[in-house]
Amino acid sequence: MTARKPSRKAPAPATSTPEATPGASAAAPAPAAASAEQADAVAGPATGTLGPLEASAPAPEPVTTPMPAPDAAPSVAPTPSPAAASTSAAASASAPVKQAKRAAAPPRPRRAGGGQGVRPARPLDDGDRARLLAGEHHAPHDLLGAHQIRGGVAFRVLRPFARTVTVLAKGLRAQLHDDGDGFFSGLLPMPAVPEYQLLVGYPDNEIEIHDPYRFLPALGDLDLHLIGEGRHEELWTALGARPMEHQGVTGTRFTVWAPNARGVRVSGDFNYWDGTGFPMRSLGSTGVWELFLPAIGEGALYKFDICRPDGTHTLRADPMARQAEVPPANASVVTAAHHVWRDQEWMARRGDVPVHEAPLSVYEVHLPSWRPGLTYRQLAEQLPAYVRDLGFTHVELMPVSEHPFGGSWGYQVTGFYAPTSRMGPPDDFRFLVDALHRAGIGVLVDWVPAHFPRDEWALAEFDGRPLYEHSDPQRAAHPDWGTLEFDYGRTEVRNFLVSNATYWCEEFHIDGLRVDAVASMLYLDYSREEGEWSPNEHGGRENLDAVAFLQEMNATVYRRSPGVVTIAEESTAWDGVTRATHHVGPGGFGGLGFGLKWNMGWMHDSLEYVSKEPVHRKYHHNEMTFSMVYAYSENYVLPISHDEVVHGKRSLVSKMPGDWWQQRANHRAYLGFMWAHPGKKLLFMGQEFAQGAEWSEGHGPDWWLLDPSYAAESDHRGVRTLVSDLNTVYGSTPSLWQRDTVPEGFAWVEGHAAEDNVFAFVRYDGDGSPLIAVSHFSPVVRHDYRIGVPDGPASWVEVLNTDAGRYGGGDVRNEEPLKPEAVPFHGREASVTLTLPPLATVWLRPA
Repeated sequence: MTARKPSRKAPAPATSTPEATPGASAAAPAPAAASAEQADAVAGPATGTLGPLEASAPAPEPVTTPMPAPDAAPSVAPTPSPAAASTSAAASASAPVKQAKRAAAPPRPRRAGGGQGVRPARPLDDGDRARLLAGEHHAPHDLLGAHQIRGGVAFRVLRPFARTVTVLAKGLRAQLHDDGDGFFSGLLPMPAVPEYQLLVGYPDNEIEIHDPYRFLPALGDLDLHLIGEGRHEELWTALGARPMEHQGVTGTRFTVWAPNARGVRVSGDFNYWDGTGFPMRSLGSTGVWELFLPAIGEGALYKFDICRPDGTHTLRADPMARQAEVPPANASVVTAAHHVWRDQEWMARRGDVPVHEAPLSVYEVHLPSWRPGLTYRQLAEQLPAYVRDLGFTHVELMPVSEHPFGGSWGYQVTGFYAPTSRMGPPDDFRFLVDALHRAGIGVLVDWVPAHFPRDEWALAEFDGRPLYEHSDPQRAAHPDWGTLEFDYGRTEVRNFLVSNATYWCEEFHIDGLRVDAVASMLYLDYSREEGEWSPNEHGGRENLDAVAFLQEMNATVYRRSPGVVTIAEESTAWDGVTRATHHVGPGGFGGLGFGLKWNMGWMHDSLEYVSKEPVHRKYHHNEMTFSMVYAYSENYVLPISHDEVVHGKRSLVSKMPGDWWQQRANHRAYLGFMWAHPGKKLLFMGQEFAQGAEWSEGHGPDWWLLDPSYAAESDHRGVRTLVSDLNTVYGSTPSLWQRDTVPEGFAWVEGHAAEDNVFAFVRYDGDGSPLIAVSHFSPVVRHDYRIGVPDGPASWVEVLNTDAGRYGGGDVRNEEPLKPEAVPFHGREASVTLTLPPLATVWLRPA
């Protein structure tokens, strides 16, 4: 897709140090001394306006001209001419320097000659004037706009580079006095503040627009209360850029949480990245700043120009932006959702069966590299059909939140509320999720609340002090990735993350969140040496704030989004990861409340085993059986993820010993063992067809291996066919998934045949129907191999054999039904003899 290019790119943040105002507080600016104009105030809301920046030019004399009542004024400003735009660019380049000089020594106002009926307004207090120009005023609406005072209505506008500003109202056209530095003002003998607009004149253009400083706050008291309490579960509806109609006028409400800022301004392509004329107001002690800008709509680029406590400025992307520019550009984009969902059937039934009692087979995908170059909409044409053909029940998408560095695979997020624009706008991502749902495929996404990068335009020291990160540098710095950890103890930060979890589930119909790097959140000493961390209040190493956050997140998601599952990537033996939050364990903690947990132990142990030469595997037999010692301590997923096929670890088939035939046979046998083992399944893209190379985000899977013109295409297609059949049999066989999390669903037949490299076990469904799985990891055929079988079935048939010819195997099979004999074996009354193919897994079920 082609990214929308702004008319002006955002410049680097300007750094200036305006003269400090006596009595101003860095953390929460105190109200300035009341101006003479305010002292005379009777009533009336405040107001301002939008327009291009232009070079300074002498202003004509102000005039007041009575006029007939005009037709309804336009609500959208006309686009400035190309000539105006080019002149504006030059003006905006010098604007930061000019503003810095003004802030250091604010000039005295100059007065143009007054026109008929327009009297001079009382001048601004020098301190207020300096703070407005320096972008550090907390209440600009008190000074700008229209205010009823003794003697009429005072109008004041801050519009840098304008030549004239004229007030338009019913029967009135009054040109304001030019006070210098972009200020225009006048006192009109009127009994009340009228409905008015502003006509802003530039050397070769005029624009007519509503004054932003005549509007009441567009954010309600309840929103502010919930934000202050850290309990706003739909935070995305209150903060960020939201197109809306306010007081009958269409525009966009901008809100941002920046409690340490001395002032905040909105800067964007609509004002040529100069926010001087667009200061925001502080909405009390919550730290939220707000400004409603008429005529600004979807597609506008913006950032927040924040005045830090020390008076310097930083230009920041919106933490709550719902869309961002395509990297490496990083401005936020005003957007709104328009997608019409068609997945009602999926959403209605997705929670019918608890996830731990349902089949769950996951295909893990890195969207940008699955088919490089495809957009979300193009992916919607290909991905659902491919996944459905393979029989997977779900896809898991590696992080789709906006991130600046593609090489991070999405795990260093800067836009937590914005799907990456690399493949299209947010509605196109909704379209992809919708298409997957209509194909009967659930959608899980990787979610990264553990840390964030240090980019100077993003979250790090957002308002000049640690805000999203912990104030203790040792706690804030993530030792492994050079990133920053969130301050989970701060209610607003916890709210930001909890709301983000619900946002993806509700706004994008996501069916589950796989939470990344949970272990790094839970332990204060994670990857830290002695002396690099401080214990908690009980003297322990547990991060109590992170525990409370994860519990709150899980409880909120499950309450608000029935049918959604949360999955923890947690690599330690933390007790109760998938236990309910209100059930206290032996360690004194309630459960974390996740639905599932990745079984990292099973993954490491089993891959260690199959990587050994068959002759040595007998010495590592317990690595395949140990997982059953703790299999029911949590609700597990068995993951063969992206982490296992990168950075020199080799692809799954390349981990296997032997020649090419043996590598593929081992690969197939391992998948057969995995699909039969208790636990849900996850397989990373490319492993379904035995790709030999490691994954690279630069080019994705080696699809050419499935090209019929390739000589070894059948070898790879055979493995792909096996994965499809594994999923088909798995989905139709409740004994393989219905009792994954309870001991009654599994029994060993033979777990000690180390000399033979054989593992045999039975899986049971809720009704007691069995399936026997026998995995043989030696490269020899074993004839008449006897195993004990459950009582009852009159015969057993082979339902799956990974050595079948159609999978690329030697086709050593048990074609006839296997009839039990009254020969006690393996502690059972009956047994059967079968042929074990080399390096293969065989599944048997009652005939």
